[in-house]
Amino acid sequence: MFIIETHHELGGDTMNKPILAITMGDPASVGPEISIKALAVQRIYDSCRPLIIGDAAVMEEAMKITNTKNLKINRISKISEARYSYGFIDVLDLGFVDVGALVKGKVSAMAGEAAFRYIIKAIELALANQVDATVTNALNKEAINLAGHHFSGHTEIYAQYTKTQKYTMMLAHENLRVVHVSTHVSLREACERVKKERVLEVIHIANQACIDLGIENPKIGVAGLNPHSGENGLFGMEEIDEIIPAIEAAKKEGILVSGPVPPDTIFSKARGGWYDIVVAMYHDQGHIPLKVVGFVFNRIKKEWEAVAGVNVTLGLPIIRTSVDHGTAFDLAYQGVANGLSLINAIDYAVKLAKNKQ
Repeated sequence: MFIIETHHELGGDTMNKPILAITMGDPASVGPEISIKALAVQRIYDSCRPLIIGDAAVMEEAMKITNTKNLKINRISKISEARYSYGFIDVLDLGFVDVGALVKGKVSAMAGEAAFRYIIKAIELALANQVDATVTNALNKEAINLAGHHFSGHTEIYAQYTKTQKYTMMLAHENLRVVHVSTHVSLREACERVKKERVLEVIHIANQACIDLGIENPKIGVAGLNPHSGENGLFGMEEIDEIIPAIEAAKKEGILVSGPVPPDTIFSKARGGWYDIVVAMYHDQGHIPLKVVGFVFNRIKKEWEAVAGVNVTLGLPIIRTSVDHGTAFDLAYQGVANGLSLINAIDYAVKLAKNKQ
């Protein structure tokens, strides 16, 4: 899916770098600010050609509070106009936002519509092979639903617009990687979705994800659903009826998979190198340990020292990585948002794009 694009200012070395379409996220959120902070890091341009999909006027507004010097917004209407040069933040300007009417840090249909359209544009560019990967800033689920787009998140939008049936979410921070059997459903429904076919499907996706990241012979740990992985049926039968049969089927295919491992120990084992990736049974089972290690709050300074981690949608025909945090409306346009998660997402997208080449 690698595209070589002709541009009079691009040298040979630059042309070998993957093009990344980075959505600006909800215009009222921290997305514009952390987009600027991430692209203020010069090494990003050493590894890729970043392109913001959003509104140039909003990016210019956010520029006022970032304390970044010697950076300029390069407003473009087509990809061929991009400079991909450090010091210039290329913004494919879609013009969905009236900056005068934008209420910063608040949910609105206008911001939800804009955030949704940025995503669709990024998907279209990737499907047309005009970019090598997509990276998403956070959107607000309430805002996009107010705008009439009834999705529970990025993952479901990408699945529908790429016509993908088998997919899952992976979270990653350092050597800890987690994929999910289910995500944005109630806990009651999540338990009902633990079925052999779906667990096996996610094991397959997890195995391929590790291979795509350059991990040979990946080791996969599968979490149990119940305390103590059911204790041989004492605390539930899902492990016996659904999870173990999926694991055994995967083993017969030659996949290095083990479990079900009690959920209260599997993530510590993964951090210790026992597993390259963990299959979690539901949203919070996988998200909580990732955010415990990736999100660091300094209680003395009363500020976040790190908001790290990457969200990757697996099983798609295109690459999509994302920040692993929300819109943070309470921090929007204050100049204090942390861009580390977006930098991590960019790094992951580069790695996946290069391996795909």
